[in-house]
Amino acid sequence: MTDSNPGPLVCANHPGRETYLRCNRCNKPICNECAVLTPTGYRCKECVRGQQHTFDTARTFDYVLAGVIALGLSFIGSYIVPVMQFFTIFVAPIVGMLAAEAIRRAVNRRRSRLLYQLAAAGAVLGGLPLLAGSLLSLFGGFALRGGFGLAFLLPLLWQGLYVFLVTSTLYYRLSGIRM
Repeated sequence: MTDSNPGPLVCANHPGRETYLRCNRCNKPICNECAVLTPTGYRCKECVRGQQHTFDTARTFDYVLAGVIALGLSFIGSYIVPVMQFFTIFVAPIVGMLAAEAIRRAVNRRRSRLLYQLAAAGAVLGGLPLLAGSLLSLFGGFALRGGFGLAFLLPLLWQGLYVFLVTSTLYYRLSGIRM
């Protein structure tokens, strides 16, 4: 009588680690550190990396288009921050969501990790002019009054929060990460 369970295997990437887990695509033995949980089971990092390239469908022009749309909408949205102040917390994610949907439609739902990163960079660049203006105002207030006042610090805080919220919402909305 032969034993149908020969015992633990060793990880293909870490020979000193015993494992019972195999990649469900290439059947390579993998340890917990090398395993990536996918909707269809555990896969090795090499198979996941190889599969990811088939999902990158963006074209060259999509990268430019995504960056320009994100930059423009973030820049326009940054002008509402001085008016909205506290309510920036609620408005900025909406601006990020609208920018993500505009980009998604403009690129015809094509996707790529680089596309999401360039869109996020565009959102940051769109919010920078008014953020820099708030920073200059803060230092100007320091030079005129001899100290940092709350009146000069709050616009900088709201503008920085706006840039962070728009960028993070845009990136996570485009990349499909659900929170």
